[in-house]
Amino acid sequence: MNELKIRTLAGVFVVAGVISWAGARMWDSLGTLPSVPVAAPIVLGIIATVLLATALSLRSRLKAQREREPGAKGVDPMMAARAVLFGQASALVAALVSGVYGGAGLFLALERSDVPARSDQALYAGFAVAAGIAVIAAAVFLQRVCRLPEDDDEDNGPSGAARA
Repeated sequence: MNELKIRTLAGVFVVAGVISWAGARMWDSLGTLPSVPVAAPIVLGIIATVLLATALSLRSRLKAQREREPGAKGVDPMMAARAVLFGQASALVAALVSGVYGGAGLFLALERSDVPARSDQALYAGFAVAAGIAVIAAAVFLQRVCRLPEDDDEDNGPSGAARA
């Protein structure tokens, strides 16, 4: 499984934000812009909490297993792989959703800040972006917790000496 890069997530966020900002601008000129749901930051916050709890649980179990503590529960490799896969998928979706809400929120904050309802919508969008960043941070942490140690044979030649 390949490691998810921050550059990829940042690219998805920026592209989605630019498209969302342009779409919000066009949509507003044609009529009313759809509102930002209050549940968006709540759902993203719940996902971030689940990812963080999973990462902390796996980290403590792996530490206990490494230190050979008596009665330590092992970590099933398939469960760890599924957790990382869930984290990576969540991070990609959170980057996309955060970009969409970020673009719409930026439009609402800059273009229509005189309308009180629009400023509330911009605030909800900002909370959704912050919660999306929390999902990404928790997913990257989970990915790092479940990373396998590097294989020593890759760095050493046949005689055991490091390659130059």
